[in-house]
Amino acid sequence: MPQIQYLTAHVAIQRAAEALQACTRIGIDLEFDDMRHRYGRNLALIQVFDGQTVYLIDPLPLTNPAHELEPLWAILRNPAVEKVFHSCKSDILLLDELYSVHVRNITDTSVQYTLLAEADNNISLGRLIQSELGLEVDKGEQKSNWLKRPLTEAQKEYAANDVIYLFELADRLAAKLAALGRTQWAAEENAALEEVRYTRDERPYLRVAGKYRILPEEMPLFRDLYLVRDQMARQLDRPPYMVFANDRLAELVRDTPRSENDWKSARGLHPDLKRAPYLERLSALSPHNFVATPEPAPSAEGRRFPFRRRLSGEKAARADAREQLLLQLKTHITEDVNSYVANLVLSNRLVADIIELGAEHVLRPWQKTILRETAQRHNLDYDLVALPF
Repeated sequence: MPQIQYLTAHVAIQRAAEALQACTRIGIDLEFDDMRHRYGRNLALIQVFDGQTVYLIDPLPLTNPAHELEPLWAILRNPAVEKVFHSCKSDILLLDELYSVHVRNITDTSVQYTLLAEADNNISLGRLIQSELGLEVDKGEQKSNWLKRPLTEAQKEYAANDVIYLFELADRLAAKLAALGRTQWAAEENAALEEVRYTRDERPYLRVAGKYRILPEEMPLFRDLYLVRDQMARQLDRPPYMVFANDRLAELVRDTPRSENDWKSARGLHPDLKRAPYLERLSALSPHNFVATPEPAPSAEGRRFPFRRRLSGEKAARADAREQLLLQLKTHITEDVNSYVANLVLSNRLVADIIELGAEHVLRPWQKTILRETAQRHNLDYDLVALPF
């Protein structure tokens, strides 16, 4: 087991960052809370491995984490230092959202494993360690409260295990990819991770509404009740489900309390909702008081398959022909290689995008090469799907 240093002070973090600046690569992982114990997404721990030492960097005791962690952020931005993650998208989105850190030179062992195309795409770090290294890693702390202090020794060991195997995994997977001639695939997919950016969801309630099949005429009330809950959750620094559950949200839309007294007696609501000023806001949502502000129409980008729905006649027939050709090519890739590679090149989402925008615009170079070579091998015309519709 490598040495573990648990760092809680700015000076110690700065000293660790100075040592890490000399590294050509580091293993890294984050523990964060995403609306489980507090409101929003909160960074709880940063794990960094340099091959000898695991640094567990605790941002919670810091007075100004954005500033005091800047020496570490500089390393993450440095393209000369390789950063080895497992399944990093959530981590790099969090770093961008909270600290405007854009990580450079990423190797993601999850991406490497996916490109081997031996099994389904998603694999946990624990399963990957077991399959590649033959080791059982205790994952019992996976769902623990990472914002609670002090951290237990079990949590620290769990956090360390998330980074100490990353170098060996990355090297083993890289060797397997090289043997298959897929090194360039991994290079392109990992490079694309540098472009991942956080974008704020301006209408998060739509995701919840979809799950509960909220009707269009119900949406204004659903939205306003969702926003009241969200405001209280932010004020309390608690996840919205602690104000009241999503199931209850849908129920209240379909059977809305009709008066202040009804709201006071409604089950499952946080007590603070039943007092001013929130009680007045809830009362305004009662049927006799509610004035609905219509939900804006979704943009073209927000609609599902807007391109195909706009087509008719000869244009629709051309789009269908492009789709049939792509499905033929997918079948051939499945036969020539396997179904996992076929799905990496022509997933349902990629097929829909290619029909509209063309393979040359949508696909990465390694995917275009496979598609072009498959078309040539089976006497199909790649040019028919290469350019925009």
